[in-house]
Order: sequence, then structure tokens, then C-alpha cells
Amino acid sequence: MRAVDRYAGIKALGRPVVTTGEAAVAWDTSLPVAAKSLARLATSGLVAKIRHGIWQIGTEAPDPAVVLLVLTNPYPSYISGWSAMARHGMIEQIPRGVFAVSLDRARTIETPVDRYEIHHIHPNLFGGFVGGSGIQAAVATPEKAIFDTVYLFSARSGQVTLPEIELPDGFNINDVRRWVDAVPSARLRTMTAKSLARIVEPGTQAA
Repeated sequence: MRAVDRYAGIKALGRPVVTTGEAAVAWDTSLPVAAKSLARLATSGLVAKIRHGIWQIGTEAPDPAVVLLVLTNPYPSYISGWSAMARHGMIEQIPRGVFAVSLDRARTIETPVDRYEIHHIHPNLFGGFVGGSGIQAAVATPEKAIFDTVYLFSARSGQVTLPEIELPDGFNINDVRRWVDAVPSARLRTMTAKSLARIVEPGTQAA
């Protein structure tokens, strides 16, 4: 099969990021042969290697949400924390890397596309996101983005202080309280609630 035909085959998948396994299926070939073919396409500049077994199609940088879903596969994940808050216009700072929440193990993955900080969260707290699809990770709602940030940092260091945040119109504090109530650990639930009270409910006690 010619390089142009192989490229057309993976382009037909309609995804900006593919795995070696997906390419092998598209080309009806083995994994070793697919890996070698992808490496040749990379030499030609038609694809780019993101990390072992994961390839970017074309030269335009893919949306980090697309890459994230592939990085944590088969575990689900979504963009949250600083990254989600920036997307919602809640903070002015441009986040360094991508803040992600997943049922996958916690880890940091460096790629040519971006730096991914993957935070593991309890299954009871996985949710509160919108806009996901089969090829793109969802993004946390404003309420869940703040909750995730405070909850995850509370688990590490106790009291949490965030930079200045602009809460969007329609911000629902009751949604935040519901997530706090779902925290399995009583101690961590209290710590998270106290920090959130200072951040989103100045002068009040969080539920």
C-alpha cells in the first residue's frame, strides 16, 4: 500500500489523533507493520508521534481534549481545574499544561502537544462535565471545575487558596454543595467545604 493510501485510510477515520492499533485495523495489517508505516508517514510530515502508540494526524495541533481521551483510554477523563476555568473565562491566567480528572491513575504525561496533569478522583465524584463525545473529552462545568480543584488540593495540603476567580452568570452554589456532600471521607469533606466557603461563599459556612 502506498503512503498516500495509508494516509487516506487513517484520515478517513475522522479523528485528529489515532493509536497504532486503530491504524492497524484501518489498514488491515499487524501492529508492527502499522507502527513502521506510521513512522514512515511521520518522516514525511504527514503524522506526528505524540507518545508511544499515539499519533497526530496532519500538522495542525489537535485539541487537548482529543488527546486526553486517548491518553487515559480505557479509563474516562475530562478537562477540569485551571484548564476548565480558563475555558469558562473564570481566570485570566493561561494554565501551564492541561488539568484533567480521570478514573485512571494520577500521573503527568509530557507530549509534544501539551503537558497533561491527570488527577485520579473517587468514582463517586466523577461527573459534572459537558460537551464530551466519542473522540473528545468533556469539560467540567464552572461549579465542578472549582470543586475538583479545591477537593484535589485539599487531599494534598489541607487548606486551599485559589487566585482571583470570576464566577460566571448563573453559577449555582448548590451544585458545588452537592459535590461536597458526595465526598466519601468525612475529614476531606470538611476540609473541602471550608476552603470552598472562603472562595465562593465569603463570610458564610459551606454546607
